[in-house]
Amino acid sequence: MASRRPGSPKPISKDWKRSVPPGMHWPLKMPGATYVARAKRRFKLSIPDIYHSRLLASLDPLALDKEAPQKPVKQEIMSEERFWGDHQPLSKIPFKILSGHDHVVSSCHFCVNDTKLLSGSYDRTVKLWDAMDGSVIRDFEEGPSAPVTECSITADSRRIIAASYDKTVRTWDLETGQLLWQTNHDYFIVSCKLSPNGKYVALSLDVDRGICIMDAENTTILANIKDHHRRSIMACCFDPDSQKLASVSLDRSIKIWDVTSKATLLTITKAHENAISNCCFTFSGHFLCSSSWDKKLKIWNVHTGEFRNRGACVTLMQGHEGCVSSCCFARDNSFLISGGFDKSVAIWDVGEGYRKLSLKGHEDWVMDVAISNNKKWILSASKDRTMRLWNIEKIDQVPLVIENQKAMGTLVKQCEGCDRPFSTLESDSSFEIVTKCIFCRRDAMDLPAAASSSSETENKED
Repeated sequence: MASRRPGSPKPISKDWKRSVPPGMHWPLKMPGATYVARAKRRFKLSIPDIYHSRLLASLDPLALDKEAPQKPVKQEIMSEERFWGDHQPLSKIPFKILSGHDHVVSSCHFCVNDTKLLSGSYDRTVKLWDAMDGSVIRDFEEGPSAPVTECSITADSRRIIAASYDKTVRTWDLETGQLLWQTNHDYFIVSCKLSPNGKYVALSLDVDRGICIMDAENTTILANIKDHHRRSIMACCFDPDSQKLASVSLDRSIKIWDVTSKATLLTITKAHENAISNCCFTFSGHFLCSSSWDKKLKIWNVHTGEFRNRGACVTLMQGHEGCVSSCCFARDNSFLISGGFDKSVAIWDVGEGYRKLSLKGHEDWVMDVAISNNKKWILSASKDRTMRLWNIEKIDQVPLVIENQKAMGTLVKQCEGCDRPFSTLESDSSFEIVTKCIFCRRDAMDLPAAASSSSETENKED
């Protein structure tokens, strides 16, 4: 009998049929064939195709378009959950996380026809982002040496401005990134705003509780209003015409200052029950929204001074569990958004005064919010060092929104005055047929009052 070489396969016994267990019949399926058959059923590609694909990938590192085996189902499910984020079970709003700052993101804006994003941070940087892929386009050079408190941009997206805790204000050209000018101040600058027409810069000063108005071209100080409020000013904003400046303060008051006459037009004292954190105008300039640490938002008719007799025309509550930090109107006033220290972004139906949806996912305070001009995107800046870009284009198709509308009994109509959509209660007990949005109705109610007050003034002068 010939000896077998080491490592050579063991010869099959001639009595192999005898090794079949009783009760079983030949031929038996080979175990290897079973595994191959099962594995083959799990892949769409044939076994030769898989080997061919692997061979191509190993030989040609640039062959990125070659077909490869599909990913396991578990990985696809995880990526889908990560895409949708941490929401209520019925709220499926897609979002994109923008990471690039090393500290609190204090301010955010849309710019360049909603294709770019602007952010300022406590990491002492101001960044320009691509809204499509979420990448950082530019870090504006020659930046401040302390945290950025706020950044702002002109309506034409030509210039940006940033204020810092180093008591400086800087302005850059958005397209080139070139630093245009820098000014130094004696006090901390809490807030800075560029007027929509790009002519003025408004600064909110901390210690002297004042407002400083500068020429955006040559940095000439046009007005320096000290002790404008009794306590520190939290924020300020221009109206769309760049003629009025609203400011809010820790003293719970709202003031509107006229740029042309350099005088205070109106003051709302005790507007909230706690400090007022931020404010924003509607795009008509007739209404102002204020957000507060009392967890509420209020909308004021500042065009006719209706608040003197009736107070706020709309009060939004039960939307945040903590202080409200920021607010922003949609361009057509169809909805309002707010950010809060409860880590959420609230979307409000202004007409009926209820929270339409709450966007959750940030891991810390929401510091600032913004809405794109086409109303398809919401941008939020957070203390968790990130921004989130939310796609709300199909918000009315979200089951949770539909349920909220049914619970409120709301109907969506078209305003006869401004042709904008608005919500109205389906179960309204009044016999009046509502055909206009709340803003047009308020304007119509205030016209007779304004006319009568003007006639009384003329009679007194005569």
